[in-house]
Amino acid sequence: MKICVIGGTGHIGRNLVSMLLDDGADFTVVTSGRSPTPAGWDKVKLVHCECGSEGWAACMQELAPEVIVDIPGGLAPATYEVAKSTCRHYILCGSLWMFGEPQTVPTPAETQAPCPFEGYAVRYRQMQQLRETAAADGIAFNAVMPPNICGPYKIPLDGMGGRSIEVHKAHQRGEPCPLPAPGNNTVGPCDAWDVAQGFFLSLKNRDAANGHIFNVGSSYALTARKFIETYGEIYGVEIPIQWHGWKEYSETINPDIGANFHFGAHMCPDLSQIRRQLGYVPRYTVEETMERAVKWMKDESLL
Repeated sequence: MKICVIGGTGHIGRNLVSMLLDDGADFTVVTSGRSPTPAGWDKVKLVHCECGSEGWAACMQELAPEVIVDIPGGLAPATYEVAKSTCRHYILCGSLWMFGEPQTVPTPAETQAPCPFEGYAVRYRQMQQLRETAAADGIAFNAVMPPNICGPYKIPLDGMGGRSIEVHKAHQRGEPCPLPAPGNNTVGPCDAWDVAQGFFLSLKNRDAANGHIFNVGSSYALTARKFIETYGEIYGVEIPIQWHGWKEYSETINPDIGANFHFGAHMCPDLSQIRRQLGYVPRYTVEETMERAVKWMKDESLL
């Protein structure tokens, strides 16, 4: 089974590559080259090609993959078209945010409300169309939908809803952090290893995965209050919380919707479908993946 991992040098991809190496799989990583190649990848077949570039179609046709794991996902329809002559299974990465603001918690892998993020909304429509197209072509298709991705190799979500080293330094110093009251929305960072596990189980169980859009994540989420308290425990300080009404918080304190959405909407995916279909069991809790991410930042002298 020839596998092509698009974006394999990134946060999720490097974990998936480790799983594929342990499995003895026949795979190739296609990378733009923007992310450095991890150490110890001397046995990994790498192809440098920018997704959507002039040579993209020729690259995919030459690789002739049977399985495509498309982690960036931005050009999935075009990639599918140039590869469908050999592709028997297309696995696409999405995001829990594509479903829109959750109406139930835990949140099932289905539309909840209009997605407020244009890029995600476009990709979600493409995903749904691609599922229909693949079914008509007799090609297996499924998607993996992570919440906020955490763990080593990437700065984790901070208390302002971004990925800022400066904000983490403020957490480390025990500086106050603003939150919208009462701080009961759920925040669910998921280790990149557990996201990669969703892709690995999908390609190992094609028939069971076919046609499904799966949530992945930790077994539970934290309230926003507990999320900040957990960083305090990891950093060994008390981080005071400054409470604000939602209007003040979202319009004045933290007006970027891409940041404040983390503390205005729930982020607790329902994992029952992927557990049932593929036997998915998260390895890391929320606290463990946050701690792993902070350790990585310290190891990299970022803190």
